[in-house]
Amino acid sequence: MLADVFQPNEFPSPSRIAAMREYIKKTWKTLYRSHAHILEAAKDEKIGHTDDQRWPIYISAMEDKNRVEAEFKSVLSKEEFQQIEIQSLPSEMDQITEHGLLYLPGDYVVPGGRFNEMYGWDSYFIVLGLLRDGEIELAKSQVDQLIYQIEHYGTILNANRSYLLSRSQPPFLTPMILAVYEQTQDKDWLRSLLGAVESHYYYWIVPPHLNQSTGLSRYCALGEGPAPEVLVSETDDLGRTHYDRIREYYRRFEVMAYDVSLYYDKETDTLTDLFYKGDRSMRESGFDPSNRFGPFNIDIIHYAPVCLNALLYRMEQDIAKILKILGNPQLAELWDERAQTRHQLIDKFLWDEPSGLYLDYNFRTNERRLYEFATTFYPLWVGLASEKQAQRVVENLELFEAPGGLLTSAHVTGNQWDAPFGWAPLTLIAVEGLYRYGYRSEGDRIGGKFINLVTQEFEKTGTLLEKYDVLSCSSEVSSEIVFGYNTNEIGFGWTNGSILELLAQAKKI
Repeated sequence: MLADVFQPNEFPSPSRIAAMREYIKKTWKTLYRSHAHILEAAKDEKIGHTDDQRWPIYISAMEDKNRVEAEFKSVLSKEEFQQIEIQSLPSEMDQITEHGLLYLPGDYVVPGGRFNEMYGWDSYFIVLGLLRDGEIELAKSQVDQLIYQIEHYGTILNANRSYLLSRSQPPFLTPMILAVYEQTQDKDWLRSLLGAVESHYYYWIVPPHLNQSTGLSRYCALGEGPAPEVLVSETDDLGRTHYDRIREYYRRFEVMAYDVSLYYDKETDTLTDLFYKGDRSMRESGFDPSNRFGPFNIDIIHYAPVCLNALLYRMEQDIAKILKILGNPQLAELWDERAQTRHQLIDKFLWDEPSGLYLDYNFRTNERRLYEFATTFYPLWVGLASEKQAQRVVENLELFEAPGGLLTSAHVTGNQWDAPFGWAPLTLIAVEGLYRYGYRSEGDRIGGKFINLVTQEFEKTGTLLEKYDVLSCSSEVSSEIVFGYNTNEIGFGWTNGSILELLAQAKKI
């Protein structure tokens, strides 16, 4: 690593922090979506659309179409209303001929840029930021919209678009709920969510998400074929889609990390059905793309990941905590036992003693994949690591620490979820994990470096961004990203929230 990696940076001055905080507070308003913003929310640059088409807005079969139309008519002009079309979702996804926004009854915040819809795991970090900025009702509404998704669309969705109905995102629901509850102390609200919370939990712990050979869970999207948004919006200057670039990679390079014949037919130069299952599942993980599960994360369907199972451990513990708050300690014991069982399985399959890291487990080959990735800090964040395991992970901090904070992985691959890039959510999780085990100076150092970088780039660009190059300390990343989309989106919801939380943790606000 670079010699200056471990040199502490001078923390930004209070006036510089104040300017960035003012921007964040104003930005919640631009990222805010209500019924009055439905036309803006319905527009989606990731999917093809012609000017003479209305923007479709889909409602579940449980909704009253007349009531929803009346809601929109009450806040939209006649001209605006004529640009949208309310449709009931068909019973089968393949009956959707034109993709559109999925209706949500309340207000929410979107990430920003090309991501003009409500996202699953982004929402956790957004909620943290809203709470830090005193936007308690909006934070509560963000959670309520996720609960609505579970009740009306089957689970928390990747985002509320019809082409994302077949996949979820990492389960951060219960930490969100408890963060809001800490501010409101509303037990009636907490009690009202419990059924949906349990439903979302079971989404992750039964097949196809359950791997029965390990007892751990995996990412496994339910849809088939190419992801529609990739075909339209993830093209390069030559007009090649992400999938075209992958086929070219398979033609040119030998893949050692997995059996490429599962995913690519060399004779016909085509990607297989299983490839698209892996591709969609990679998107369900939120890490799209990386080489963590082999090139482009396509082999993810054969792995029990550290991040998902740590989050499910947290969810089991959180449900136990909620039940205790609601006066049901006996039922809480069941959830504590589930968490303890998962803890044992994580130690058995995901802890790697030789490397001192938590690693993803390939249940097809029955081995852990040695790929140094920042999700190794998740077990510290949720508190399942032993003191010795935490110490071993911290001893490996040099693999990830960079001048601008925390590298996503120790590998440069041309993917945005690898080196040299760093992301606010992973930084926050790592820093809070370090704090939890008493590594205050290490957490302060990592968090301080990232705050410095974000502040520096805010002063250059006037915005907070989706991701950063933490090696060169820059937000100019497009030329380094070969696969997936290479833009750096502005806004940006989870960066805003994570920065506010990092500042609070560092006792700077």
